[in-house]
Amino acid sequence: MPPFLRLLPEQLINQIAAGEVIERPASALKELVENAIDAGASRIDIALDEGGLAGLSVADNGCGMSKADIELAITRHATSKLAEDDLLAIAHFGFRGEALPSIASVAVVDITSRLEGEAHGWHLHIAHGAQNQAKPAASDIGTMVEVSDLFGSIPARLKFLKTKKTEAAQCLDVVKRLAMACHTIAFHLSDSGRNILNLSAQPDNDVGRQARLAAIIGTSFAREAVPIEAMREDVILHGLAGLPTMNRPTTAQMYLFVNNRPVRDRQILGAVRAGYQDMLPRGRHPIVTLFIDLPTTEVDVNVHPAKAEVRFRDSARVRGLIVGALSSALREAGMQATHEGGAEALRHLSQPSYPSSSNWASGRASGSNIQRPSYGQYSASPSAGMLGSAANFQSPLQASPPPNAAGFLSEASPQARYEAPTEQEELRNFPLGAARAQLHKTYILAETEDGVCLIDQHAAHERLVMERMKEQQLAGQIPSQALLIPEIVELPADQIESLLQLEEALQSLGLYLEGFGEGAVLVREIPALLSDAAIKPLIADVAEELVMLGGSSALEDKLGHVLATMSCHNSVRAGRVLNQEEMNALLRQMEVTPAAGQCNHGRPTFVTLSLAELEKLFGRR
Repeated sequence: MPPFLRLLPEQLINQIAAGEVIERPASALKELVENAIDAGASRIDIALDEGGLAGLSVADNGCGMSKADIELAITRHATSKLAEDDLLAIAHFGFRGEALPSIASVAVVDITSRLEGEAHGWHLHIAHGAQNQAKPAASDIGTMVEVSDLFGSIPARLKFLKTKKTEAAQCLDVVKRLAMACHTIAFHLSDSGRNILNLSAQPDNDVGRQARLAAIIGTSFAREAVPIEAMREDVILHGLAGLPTMNRPTTAQMYLFVNNRPVRDRQILGAVRAGYQDMLPRGRHPIVTLFIDLPTTEVDVNVHPAKAEVRFRDSARVRGLIVGALSSALREAGMQATHEGGAEALRHLSQPSYPSSSNWASGRASGSNIQRPSYGQYSASPSAGMLGSAANFQSPLQASPPPNAAGFLSEASPQARYEAPTEQEELRNFPLGAARAQLHKTYILAETEDGVCLIDQHAAHERLVMERMKEQQLAGQIPSQALLIPEIVELPADQIESLLQLEEALQSLGLYLEGFGEGAVLVREIPALLSDAAIKPLIADVAEELVMLGGSSALEDKLGHVLATMSCHNSVRAGRVLNQEEMNALLRQMEVTPAAGQCNHGRPTFVTLSLAELEKLFGRR
């Protein structure tokens, strides 16, 4: 006989509710800080003890609560936030009466609050659900909530908590995200008496928001990130998008907000990744702060217990806005690059490994054979003074006639057209400057007006080919070239299946293939731009890419990855000698090509060092 139904005790109900909302100290902190923001606070002081494991407190200077309110606040489903009882009209962060009873059921909570105009405040003590009556207490205007002995009534939950350092980091992340959303509020965070974060209130405008982002993420991000401003009907998107070369190994620095509410929504994260398509290295993530504003009736924020996820009424419209705005802004940024590359280069260069003077002297004295640097490793302008006149210097490039620079121009974007300046010195005024040398047959050294630039020739040309193929794709179809003799490529079964599933889509990219018995495909046509590419490595790489993407990516994303892989196979390879005309042609094309600051795999295409940085490197300043 089945057991009879019964109502659970109120204390157990509260503990179940707490299990859904309060997972760790950071969860409790989030709810308390959101309540403080909703109370109209202009300053919030947060104190952690042992990273929140031993306790935490949140004090605000908001509106405060009366005796009746403070006793009602720890009752489940009591709130001051839903005046019209409409869950689709939530214009606040949280529900004061929802979080407090959940926290109070699994911890010791002390609430002290005072309304403006009252002679004193009120203090309420709750110990794991056991409530006392509110008593008069001395208090400033506002509310302070202290939490201790978290999960003391359910010790099993304590086993799931991490170290003090980990829990403190989670609490800091919560405060950072809420501080980004509310830049007009001052935040102060301390842990065991040590100051962790101190943010002053900022003006309620774009300058104030950017100042808050700079204080939290860093001035380099705020200075170099690309501004995002876009609107589609009643959905507004704004924020900052870090350049693709400023990437991180996790999504921790992807800050997303919907109606100023911090969220960790998977569909928005997916849209951001699509916006950065073919600009990020595999497994790396961008630094972004994106704010989505739309009518409350168009979004449901009540689909997750901690309100970390949202559901849009028209998710396709929101996704399209994010992908389009990010892709467009990043491509328009073009030659903009982060300072991280130059800073990293300086860090390595500032610690050179030279032979000591004693070793050098002993080497000369003993007549040992010290290897001299080989000038054949790079090409240079014959006018370089240290190498003598053109008549006395035989450039390594002159050993075999170099291909014409027009070859580059034919593969570049139609926008990439320039008139070569009559004087070489005039090239220094271009963003990437004038090519002076090719180093190790891989890197181009260019002199700019205020420094130097080092360009990876393969990564740079890879992007140029990619953008050209994109333009052809948008124009209708990428022109293909039939192979005189069709190529048979043997592949594993899963890779063949992935290729044949997208057979029609691949044809739109100029790649025509078909199954050829078991374990092979027959390639009949390839994109015209890839006429010099090796067929078997090309098909193998495309097939492997498709298997890796699997069913996790939309068709559009898969085709973008395929384009990036294919364009890599016809780019200027490392090890190919370029003459000065070719090098300058490559630089000029980069300057007018979208997203030329990084290759198709997200690696930087160039690193710049200013004259001031060079002088610092050599101790001149």
